[in-house]
Amino acid sequence: MEELVEQLSIPLPNSEDLCFSNRFPQNGWIQLKACLWKQNITYWRSPQYNWMRIVMAIIFALVFGVLFWKHAKILNNEQDLLNVFGAMYMGVINLGAFNDQLIIPFSTVERTVMYREKFAGMYSSWSYSFAQAAIEIPYVFIQVLVYTLIVYPSIGYYWTAHKLLWFFYTAFCSVLSYVYVGLLLVSLTPNVEVATIFASLFNNMQSLFSGFVLPAPRIPKWWFWLYYLSPTSWVLNALLTSQYGNIEKEVEAFGETKSVSVFLNDYFGFHQDNLSLVAAVLIAFPFVFVILFSLSIEKFNFQKR
Repeated sequence: MEELVEQLSIPLPNSEDLCFSNRFPQNGWIQLKACLWKQNITYWRSPQYNWMRIVMAIIFALVFGVLFWKHAKILNNEQDLLNVFGAMYMGVINLGAFNDQLIIPFSTVERTVMYREKFAGMYSSWSYSFAQAAIEIPYVFIQVLVYTLIVYPSIGYYWTAHKLLWFFYTAFCSVLSYVYVGLLLVSLTPNVEVATIFASLFNNMQSLFSGFVLPAPRIPKWWFWLYYLSPTSWVLNALLTSQYGNIEKEVEAFGETKSVSVFLNDYFGFHQDNLSLVAAVLIAFPFVFVILFSLSIEKFNFQKR
C-alpha cells in the first residue's frame, strides 16, 4: 500500500497540475441565493426561536403599555417628561437586548454547520454571513410591527403618520442593530458562554452611554466619543425628537417654564433639524455590523479538529 501510494504520488511526465480558477464551483450571487434559501428553511423549521421573539415583543408591549397607560401626553413637569421618555426608550432597548441574547445560541449552532460546508467548498463565508443577516430582516420587521401596534396606542403617543413611522423606523433599526451585534459576537468568540458575557457587557455599555442616564451635555469630554459610537444614543435621539421635538406645550422643568421642544434641546441636546442625519446614522449601524460580522466569519475559525 505504501509503495502504491508513493508510486501514484509521482506525476506522469509532461503532466500539468490540476487547478481551478475559482475556489467555489458557483459564483457569489448563486452562493448567496442558495444560502438564503437554506437559511429560510432553517428559520421556518425553528418555530421556538421565532415564536419566542414575537411572544416577548407582545409581553414587553403589554407591560409598558399597561404601566404607562396614556401617559404620553401627560406633560406637566420634568418628572412627567422623563417618565414618558424612559418608557419609550427602555421598551425599544429591552426588546433589542433580548434579541441579541437570544440569537447567540441559535447562531452558534449555525456557525458549526457553516464551518463544515465551507470546508467542503459549498459556499463562501461572505455568502453565508449576508444570507444570515438578510433572513433576520422579515422576522425583525414582524416583531417590531407587533410591538408598535400594541405599545403606541396604549401609551397614547401622537397619532400622526409622520410620528408613527418614525417610531417604527427607529425601533426597527435598533432591534436589527442588536441582532447583528449578537451575530458579530458569535463570530468573534469561541463559544456561547463567552459571547453571552460580551453581549451583557455591550448592553450595559449601551445603556450607560445612551444619553438617558447621563445626558449628552453632562458626559465628560474624554468619554464623549463613546456616546457617538453608541447606537442607543441615536435611537434615543430619534425617538424623543421625532415624537416631541415640535411640541410647544409649556411645562415646569427644574424650576423653569419652557416648552417640551426647548427642554429636549437644553437637557438632552436634541434638535429636530438633525433628524435627517439621525435617520441616516440609524440605518448605517446595521450595515456596519453586518460588514464586521462578515469579516470576522472570514478571518476567524474556532472549530476544533
